[in-house]
Amino acid sequence: MHGDPPERVGEKIADLRERRARHNLPPLKFGVAGYAVVRETEREAQDELRRITDVHQSAAGNANYQQWLAGRNWSSVSRSKDYSVSNRGLRAGLVGTPEQVAERLAEFETAGVDLVLLQFSRNWKRWSASRKR
Repeated sequence: MHGDPPERVGEKIADLRERRARHNLPPLKFGVAGYAVVRETEREAQDELRRITDVHQSAAGNANYQQWLAGRNWSSVSRSKDYSVSNRGLRAGLVGTPEQVAERLAEFETAGVDLVLLQFSRNWKRWSASRKR
């Protein structure tokens, strides 16, 4: 599953478990995909989130974004975030400090998730500094 918060994922898992039990089928394993932006402070995480979801930072990027929007019926406020990160991964809410993201992952576990597939936003400052060594 992807693109849903733990509460909605939990509802889906409960529904699927009930359906499988009704037909005497073995249990399933449940997984979610999400995009994680983890930084030392929440402000740094939010700054990175703004950076990676800024579709207007270049004319080419904005043109591609406008083409992507064409013909779609959107009801979500986070269109640019869905465009910027695949599989609606930011909707999982894995943006913040390590502790905040760990808490959110625990919410998914409580909802019944067995597996999490993550994409990450690299910490470019730290990465580029380590490459210069």
